[in-house]
Amino acid sequence: MKITHIVYVVLFFGISVSLVAPYLFSFGSKKMQTYEAQKQNELAKAEVEKNTETTSEENKQVSDADLALATSEELDTVLNNATLEEPIMPVPVVAEATYDGLTMEELTAKINRTLKSNLAGTGNLFVKYAMANNVDPYLAVAITLLETGCNYRCSAQVSQCNNVGGMKGAGSCQGTSYASFPTLEQGIEAFIVNIKKNYYDFGLNTPELMNRKYAASNTWAMKVNNYIASIKAA
Repeated sequence: MKITHIVYVVLFFGISVSLVAPYLFSFGSKKMQTYEAQKQNELAKAEVEKNTETTSEENKQVSDADLALATSEELDTVLNNATLEEPIMPVPVVAEATYDGLTMEELTAKINRTLKSNLAGTGNLFVKYAMANNVDPYLAVAITLLETGCNYRCSAQVSQCNNVGGMKGAGSCQGTSYASFPTLEQGIEAFIVNIKKNYYDFGLNTPELMNRKYAASNTWAMKVNNYIASIKAA
């Protein structure tokens, strides 16, 4: 009985082992595979983290470089587009034009004091055109007074033909060889331009230098100078 019993126990144990062993082996293999998989996952995770850190560092370096570049470009843009505040420059003071120590108003008033008859109050026109042509206004008015008699009463050349300098030319004045002008201002302007072009431009800018060409009388320059003195003294 005892031997038989032992035999049955051994057989039962052997059968049990043969039945259970595959499951145990399979379980152990799965356990090992799971362990190996976990290990590989951990290694892969560590590698990914390492790569991520490296990439992050590289990206940071690139970003810093981009930032520096962008900052530089933005600075250039700001500098290029910036409107520099212009310094406030002092407004230049333009000195009032003067002649012979007189302002234009004072000079006009002085000349008007010697102009009578048809030329009364035309001092501004003589000053205007004389200064524009760099002609001595005293000389221009003195010649006018001598040639027209307007220091007292103007001749017909002035009153009817607006010829203030005894000028000859086209536009006959009352059938004579003397020129005629539509207005008194045009006559004054033409007279002063004539002095500029036919005398001053040739260096004839005093009564003495102008005398031989302007008039046949040898006393013409002396008379003009006398009128100049009276105008200045007015």
